[in-house]
Amino acid sequence: MKEARMGASLLRLFFHDCFVNVILLSLLLITSLGCDGSVLLDDTSSFIGEKNAAPNRNSARGFNVVNDIKSAVEIVCPGVVSCADILALSARDSVTILGGPYWDVKLGRRDARTASQAAANNNIPSPSSNLNQLISRFSAHGLSPRDLVAFSGGHTIGQARCTTFRARIYNESNIDSSFARTRQRNCPRATGSGDNNLAPLDIHTPTYFDNSYFKNLIDRRGLFHSDQQLFTGGGPTNSIVRGYSNNPRSFRSDFAAAMIKMGDISPLTGTKGEIRKNCRRVN
Repeated sequence: MKEARMGASLLRLFFHDCFVNVILLSLLLITSLGCDGSVLLDDTSSFIGEKNAAPNRNSARGFNVVNDIKSAVEIVCPGVVSCADILALSARDSVTILGGPYWDVKLGRRDARTASQAAANNNIPSPSSNLNQLISRFSAHGLSPRDLVAFSGGHTIGQARCTTFRARIYNESNIDSSFARTRQRNCPRATGSGDNNLAPLDIHTPTYFDNSYFKNLIDRRGLFHSDQQLFTGGGPTNSIVRGYSNNPRSFRSDFAAAMIKMGDISPLTGTKGEIRKNCRRVN
């Protein structure tokens, strides 16, 4: 992998694709948006896509990587492998390359013919979410609190923009003071100043997939408010976080299982959807 951060970006892109889940009724056709490659679509005259939704604007990355893979696949196997499956495989391979677990990816997804910016805005959890909001959002997709914590461990890789964690490092008390000061050096207090400056989600091993994310939470060094919500005084997910911090094998196993479950969120199969020739637009 030429850029380690890209692995985290592809994992996040898959998550943002799967978590946009809504039923659209149009011309008596029912389309379910889940793990269907809808996040990859550009805007058209008939719909506003997900690329510029609040959770993705100026932050979602990896579109060109998926497009390049699709172009190469189409040369040798035209019209067979969907963009949705390519995204699922790219997320798995990214995690594995960066030292994480391997899992068998279910294949056979088809690609959506539409996308919804509103659904992306309404379904993807924000970095400012509290624990109840996170549990509720995951539960709506059939995912348990354990799945939530395991999947959040994906924040052991990647980086985040200052604008997504500024409020935490300046305003919150449930944070290690030295960690807050370190992050403040590259993230000014004033909104609009250094908004796009980056910081690693995992202060110790940001390019290696391990369980140090959970150790960070116990030390009150979660970068996002939503991260630290997983480990608070007497919180219901504390024991899961502590378990993963002590048992990396358990984390790896549960993370792989959670990824498989997430990949099952409302895929298009059979004659639904299509196999796009270009991931950026419908056929």
